[in-house]
Formats: sequence, C-alpha cells, structure tokens
Amino acid sequence: MSLKKLEMTPELKAAVERELAGGPGGGLRAGASGLASHYRKGGRSDAAIDLAAYMAVRLPATFAAVSAALHEVRQARPDFAPRTLLDAGSGPGTASWAAAAAWSGLSRFTLLDSNPVFLGLAARLAAASPLSALRAADCRIGEIACLGPGEGADLVVASYALAEIPDGRLEAAIAALWAAAGAMLVLVEPGTPAGFARLRAARDGLLKAGAVPVAPCTHAAACPVTGSDWCHFSVRLARSRAHIHAKNASLPFEDEKFAYLVLARNGGPTGGGRILSPPFELKHATSFRLCTGRGLESLAVAKREREAYRSIRKKSWGDWLPDKMEENGT
Repeated sequence: MSLKKLEMTPELKAAVERELAGGPGGGLRAGASGLASHYRKGGRSDAAIDLAAYMAVRLPATFAAVSAALHEVRQARPDFAPRTLLDAGSGPGTASWAAAAAWSGLSRFTLLDSNPVFLGLAARLAAASPLSALRAADCRIGEIACLGPGEGADLVVASYALAEIPDGRLEAAIAALWAAAGAMLVLVEPGTPAGFARLRAARDGLLKAGAVPVAPCTHAAACPVTGSDWCHFSVRLARSRAHIHAKNASLPFEDEKFAYLVLARNGGPTGGGRILSPPFELKHATSFRLCTGRGLESLAVAKREREAYRSIRKKSWGDWLPDKMEENGT
C-alpha cells in the first residue's frame, strides 16, 4: 500500500486531544499495555475498557488501518460514491471518520455498538466533524447479529468488530452485515492468523451468497492462503505525544498490522495480483509474492528490463499489480 505515514484528520486529532486533556499519567501506559495484550488475544473491548488508553493507542491505529482499506476500495472502484454508511461495532466511530475523509458526499451515518460508553464517546467526537452528516450521526445501541431490515446502508464497515462476537454467533453476524450492505461491505480485523481466519471464513460464505471480491482479493477463486500462513498488511501511522508516552516508545511512528476484506454486490474482480509481503531485493532483480486467480505466485522483475523495473519499484506490500505488469516479469 503505497501510502504516506497516516495521521488522523486535524478535527479528529483535536477532538481526541480534548478528551485526553489534563495530560497522560502512569495509568495511561498501564492501560495501553493491557489493551495491546487484549487485542492480540482477540478479547472484547468492553471487558476491560480504558477509554484514555484506547484513544491514545487503538483509535489512531484503527483509523490508519480502515483508511488504508478504504484507499484500496477507491483504487479498485473509483466510481463508487456511497451516500449512506453503517459503522457496525463502531466503538468511538473511528471508521466513520475514515469514511468521511474518503467520501465527503456521505449524507447519513449510523453508528451501531453494544457499548454505551463507546457510543457516548463516538457522539462527542462526531460533534467536532466538519461534515454535518457525521455531526448528526445516529448512534444506536445494538448487536451486529441483530441488525434489522431498516438499518442498511450503501457502505457497511465493521472494523475490529468480528473478534468481539462469540464464535457461535459469528456466522449470523456476517450474514447480517452482508444483508445490510446495499452496495459494499468492508471488514477490517487484526493482522493475526485468527483475524485472517475470520475473514477467510466470511469470504467463503459470502462468495456462495453472490458477493464479488473487491480487495485485497483480485479473484473469486478459493483462497490460496492456507495452513499456518495468513494474509495481512501493514500501514504506518504517526504517533501523538500521548501515544508515545502510552507505549513508552522512542520512534514517532508505529506500524499497524491488519487484515481486511471488501465485497461488493455488483461488478467483477479486478484480476491481476496482490502483493502479499514486502518486496525482496535480489542482486539483479526485485522479487514479489503475489496472490492471483491462479494461486500464490512469485514474480521477479530483472533490472535489465528497465521500463518494467522502474514501474515495479514503485510498488510495495499490499499494492495491486495488473496482469500486464505481471507479464513483464521474468
């Protein structure tokens, strides 16, 4: 994903800073450490919620991951212009802010979460948005698996939400999300084997229901990533002072590993291939690991192929390669 270091929008950043006013203390660092462990294990965020730590650490990371996924949607479907959004399992509404930054034409936001503390924070943050539709967002208490027929939207986003659904209700929740998606469904999960496994299961089921893969999948064939392997990506985000303090970090940035899946109701797959890992520099070539409709493939582009090499050098982990560029490889 050839993106610059991602930061929250100035309005969201200012709103978070107001919520954190008073300066981070020692409890923020302890809360951040607990959250990190919590998310790696796939735990529910309402089990041991620490709003300050969440806003300092998880909210920026979630914004970056969702923004990266939505960037790929815009690359694959440049004519897609949603008017309505359902932010399912919204937490503090982070995905809504990312979607508002991607599509200023959104005119209705619905934020659904089972946690009233998160929804209260979502409403306070949304009040700072420059987009009137987000300021007027409908914040609803509810469970994803219990979505009603009147709660649909052009675009449905569920970010870091599937991990919080008990296994016995996950299939129903995914079906409810797809039923609510008028045009497109975006799922974002932690970039862990467990996170990818949830997305792979969702993909398998929804392809049978007629869904069309948009990203990262370039095809509708069976997922070739199996066994102990997992498909995930990385996005770099800028750390705020509170984030640096919470993580006891020295670097001004952090790399968030995430997995995602975008499915649409119409159109077709893009074809080509998706770069599944950082390019490997060889002495005389650059090598890529690709997922294509033919399966997992390796592509090496020799330096002597100057035009192709110049083009391929601009590509990075997570980027899409058209079939023509693949054919230029050796």
